[in-house]
Amino acid sequence: MDWSWPVAAAVAAVLASWVFNMLVYLVWRPYAIARKLHAQGLRGPGYKFFVGNLGEIKRLRAEAAGVALDVNDHDFIPMVQPHFRKWIPLYGRMFVYWIGARTKPSVCLADMNVVKEVLSDRTGMYPKNLINPNLARLLGMGLVLTDGDDWKRHRKVVQPAFNTDKLKMMTVTMSDCARSMIAEWEAQLVGITKKAGAAVEVELSSRFEELTADVISHTAFGGSYGEGKQVFLAQRELQFAAVSTALNVQIPGFRYFPTKQNRTIWRLDKQVRTLLMDIIKTRLAAKNNTNGGYGNDLLGMMLEASSAPEEQGKTNPALMSLDEIIDECKTFFFAGHDTTSHLLTWASFLLSTHPEWQEKLRSEVRRECGDVAPTTNDVLNKLRLVNMFLLETLRLYAPVSLIQRRAGSDLELGGGVKVPEGTILTIPIATIHRDKEVWGEDAGEFRPERFENGVARAARHPNALLSFSSGPRACIGQNFAMIEAKVAVAMMLQRFRLELSPKYVHAPMDAITLRPRHGLPMLLRSVKN
Repeated sequence: MDWSWPVAAAVAAVLASWVFNMLVYLVWRPYAIARKLHAQGLRGPGYKFFVGNLGEIKRLRAEAAGVALDVNDHDFIPMVQPHFRKWIPLYGRMFVYWIGARTKPSVCLADMNVVKEVLSDRTGMYPKNLINPNLARLLGMGLVLTDGDDWKRHRKVVQPAFNTDKLKMMTVTMSDCARSMIAEWEAQLVGITKKAGAAVEVELSSRFEELTADVISHTAFGGSYGEGKQVFLAQRELQFAAVSTALNVQIPGFRYFPTKQNRTIWRLDKQVRTLLMDIIKTRLAAKNNTNGGYGNDLLGMMLEASSAPEEQGKTNPALMSLDEIIDECKTFFFAGHDTTSHLLTWASFLLSTHPEWQEKLRSEVRRECGDVAPTTNDVLNKLRLVNMFLLETLRLYAPVSLIQRRAGSDLELGGGVKVPEGTILTIPIATIHRDKEVWGEDAGEFRPERFENGVARAARHPNALLSFSSGPRACIGQNFAMIEAKVAVAMMLQRFRLELSPKYVHAPMDAITLRPRHGLPMLLRSVKN
C-alpha cells in the first residue's frame, strides 16, 4: 500500500488547521473584539495584522530618539510616551490599542476616576500584568509581580522589615553610606580649593546607583555594595535586555529558542540566581555556626519564614520556599535601589536648575540639622521644603513612567465599558502627572509649593500622585525611599552647591525606570567657598 497520500493528506490537514487557528487568533478575534469595544464608544488606532500598533509606536519613538530638551523643559512625553501624546487628543483619556500578535487588547487609562477604581480594588479583579517574561527574570516573582494569596503571604513576611522601628534604625545606615560618598567628593576638592570658584565634576547618576545599592545591601541583606556588586551589574544587563525586547512582537514559545539574545538572558539570570544563593548560603552558615537566628533584616525574616516548622517551634507550615526567597531578593535588590537612585538623580538635576530652591532647602537643612547628618524621623519630619521638593520631583520625573494591570475576568470599567478577560490596562503615570485637568494650568511647571498642604490637596484629584502607585498594591518601600532621599539631599546641601555641567544633555529615557540618557555630570562646589 502506498502510504504517501495518507501522510500528505494528514500533514495538509494539520497545516490547514494551524492556518485556520492563526487566522482566528490574529485576524478574526482581534477585529471582533475591536468592533465590540468601538460599539461601546471605546475608540483607538485600528488593529493591524500581527503587529497591532507596534509599528506606529516604534516609528514615533524613533522620531524622538535624538531629541534633546531645554533644561527647563520637563515635557519628555514625546520622547518616552509619544503614542499616548498622539492618541489621547484623538480618542480620549480611555482608548483601546494593540501590542503585537495578541487576541487581548490594551486599554489606556488616563482618566483618574477609572485609575482610582482599578488601583483601589481589593477583590483581585485587576491582577498584575506581565507582557514581557524577561521582567520576571529581572524582578523575580516577588511582591511586585505576584497576585492573590501568594502576594498576601509574601507581604506578611516582608512588611515587618519596613515598619517604623526598622526604618529608624535604617536611617543611621543611610546617613553612614551617604557620608562615605560625600567624603570621596570632598577629597576630590581638597587639591583645588585654593582656586577661585573651584569645583569638581562628578557623574551623579552612576554614583547614586552605587549609593542606593550600598544602602539596600546593608539594610536588607546585611552586606555592602562591594559584596552585592555583581548582582547589581548582572541585573542592570538584564534590565536593558528586557527593555530591548519590550517592543518586539511576542511570538508564543519564542523565548525558549536558543537565540543569541535569549542565551544572554539565560546566562545573566543564572548568574544572578547563583550570586543570590551564595549570599543566602553565607547567612545560613553564620546561623549554624553561632546557633543564633537568621538576622533581623529582610533576608533574615525571609529565611525565618522558610525554615522548617520543627525548627521554628511551631506547627505552621513554612511561609516561603527557597525559590521564593531568591525571587524576593531579585525584587528588592533591583527595586530597592534603582528607583531611589533615579529620584536622587532628578532631584539633583532640579536643584541645579532652580538655584533659588536649592538655597531655600539649604537654609532649612541648616536651621533644622546644622552640620549634623539627619538620622532621626523627628528631624526629617521638620524638613518640609525638602519633602515638597522631592514630591514635585516625583511628579515630574516619576521613576516608573507607567504601570499595568489586567482584567482578571470579563468586567466593566468606569463609564460602563465592558472589556474581556485578559485585557491589559495601562496607566500612563508620566502623562497623568502632566494633565492640566488634574494638576491645573501649571502642570508642566516645576512648582514644589503645590504640595504645601500635602499630597491629597496638591491636585484636583486626591490620588493623582502615582509615583509609588496607590491603593493596596502601593510600593511597600515608599517610606524607605523618601527617608533615604531626604537624608542624601540634606547631607549634600550641607556641603555642596550643585551646578549643572555644560556637558549635560537633557534627554530623559525610559529603560523600565526613567533615567538621563547621557548621565548627569554635575559641578560640585564647597559651600564654604
